[in-house]
Amino acid sequence: MKEEENKLESHGIKPTAVRMLVWQEVCNKSETFSLADVERWMPYTERSSIFRALKLFAEHHLLHIIDDGTGIQKYCVCRCEHNHHINHIHFNCLKCGKTYCLEDYAIPIVEMPEGFKMQEAEYVVKGICKSCMQ
Repeated sequence: MKEEENKLESHGIKPTAVRMLVWQEVCNKSETFSLADVERWMPYTERSSIFRALKLFAEHHLLHIIDDGTGIQKYCVCRCEHNHHINHIHFNCLKCGKTYCLEDYAIPIVEMPEGFKMQEAEYVVKGICKSCMQ
C-alpha cells in the first residue's frame, strides 16, 4: 500500500481513499481500459469519483488517454520514465474490441512542415488480435 501511496505523491497527487482504490485497481492492468471497465471492477464506487481519479491520473502522467477510434475513451497505465510519454503504437482488434499498447513499437517520426510543431501523436493499427485469430 505504501508503494502505491508514494507513486501518487511522487506525481503530485494527494492519496485519498478513493484515489488509492482506483489506482490499486488499474495499476497492474496490461491492456487498455475504459471508465465503464473500472466501474465494473469497482461496483460500489461512485462513477463520478472514478472519473475524477482517472482524469487526475492522466493529467499527472500516471495514465495516458487513447483515442482508438471506437468513440470510447480508453486509458492505459503509463510505464514511461519521468513525465514524458513514449509515443508507442496501439492496436485495436476489430473482432473483440480490445485495444492493446504495443510499447515495444515506436511511432515513426513524422516530419512537420515549416510553421507546425507536433505536440502529440496517436498511431492506432486496426486488425485482429492473436486471441481472436485462434
